[in-house]
Amino acid sequence: MPGQAVQLNLKPKEGRARGIPKRAVSQLTITAKGVEGDYNKWRTEKAKGDPDQAVLLLTEELLAQLREEGWPVQPGDLGENLTLAGLSYDGLTPGTVLRLGEVVLQVSKACDPCTVLYTLPYVGVERGPEFLRVMNGRRGWYARVLHGGLVRSGSPVEVAPA
Repeated sequence: MPGQAVQLNLKPKEGRARGIPKRAVSQLTITAKGVEGDYNKWRTEKAKGDPDQAVLLLTEELLAQLREEGWPVQPGDLGENLTLAGLSYDGLTPGTVLRLGEVVLQVSKACDPCTVLYTLPYVGVERGPEFLRVMNGRRGWYARVLHGGLVRSGSPVEVAPA
């Protein structure tokens, strides 16, 4: 059974603001460079537009686990472009191919938690180190774009194993 893109997220460049949280949108245009209109300071400035970091994926199931642990995370809070449901977070490993209509993504690498997460209102500086420990190995997966196109909220997601 296919998964689903339950929320699509982006954040345009707004002065010196960081890329989280991202806001929900009804559709995304995805190119080899990433999500059109989405600004990710790390990817743009530090990673020099690394195509292996074009799109960030996270599962609703992981967000639900974090909420059960007392962290009130919502889709988009952690900077993901695609919040997916019906897929195992552990099944998203490097090499896994995802098809969302015409868009084809390949999971490239894990996203490491960073101190930018401290800017979330329920984290802050005091709880930041604890949240980073909680997020270790759970921050999401980067994907490269094998074929770009338009993705709409609610799009089915088919998985081809690595």
